[in-house]
Amino acid sequence: MELILRQDVENLGFKDDVVTVKNGYGRNYLIPQGFAAMATSSAKKVLAENLKQKAYKEQKLVDEASKIAKALLDLEIKITAKTGGGTKLFGSVSNINLVEALEKAGHTIERKFIKVIGGSVKRTGKYEAKIRLHRDVIVDFPFEVIAEA
Repeated sequence: MELILRQDVENLGFKDDVVTVKNGYGRNYLIPQGFAAMATSSAKKVLAENLKQKAYKEQKLVDEASKIAKALLDLEIKITAKTGGGTKLFGSVSNINLVEALEKAGHTIERKFIKVIGGSVKRTGKYEAKIRLHRDVIVDFPFEVIAEA
């Protein structure tokens, strides 16, 4: 079943993408929830026209996201956390802690756009996170977790 997504659906696609899904998933979840619409030939033509009009605006957004990405890569973020003898942390460090550290550095990014590779961090050391600034601009952001003095 071909559908046009009306909004971003995680692990499926972004708004205005034409996706192919199983019939039950489309009929029972995506369409009733308002996440997608049927991809008829007329709907595809309307979508193509809308995408042409959005292309110029989209390029501006990509350029802005690229500038932010360059600024992020110049940052060196060190997150301090309490440790219990050695490198093991009390608790863990997740994307919430990374958002707070980025806000202190002057960059406001929603936590749902940040994915710490490997889930939450439970030991000190160097790690990476994927930060999605735009559907085309994804940054592999390095950060370090250090022990509290």
